[in-house]
Amino acid sequence: MESYLEYTKVFKALGDPKRAMIVDMLSCGELCACMILEKFEMSQSTLSHHMKLLCECGLVKSREKGKWTYYSLDADTISKTKQFFCNITSNKESCICKEDADFCKGCGENE
Repeated sequence: MESYLEYTKVFKALGDPKRAMIVDMLSCGELCACMILEKFEMSQSTLSHHMKLLCECGLVKSREKGKWTYYSLDADTISKTKQFFCNITSNKESCICKEDADFCKGCGENE
């Protein structure tokens, strides 16, 4: 259950189109907040809110240099999230539906 909670934070953060677009921009490399702001019609505080959510879920890293903040993707989180998505969308022996195989025995009998 813990891994589901961890990764759903990532998907929730990506549920906003602007945050998904920011991640897309960062796929090309590190960007200064000012460069991200140039692409969107939003205030500095709105951008800060979006970046805070992306950083909290682990997708994005930040570093400060002078008065600017620079953002980049966290390759480790992205790799783990890709693997998680592959795991939950593929048939496997360790699937949660197979933990209690007798749970739904005979479900289709009375249809």
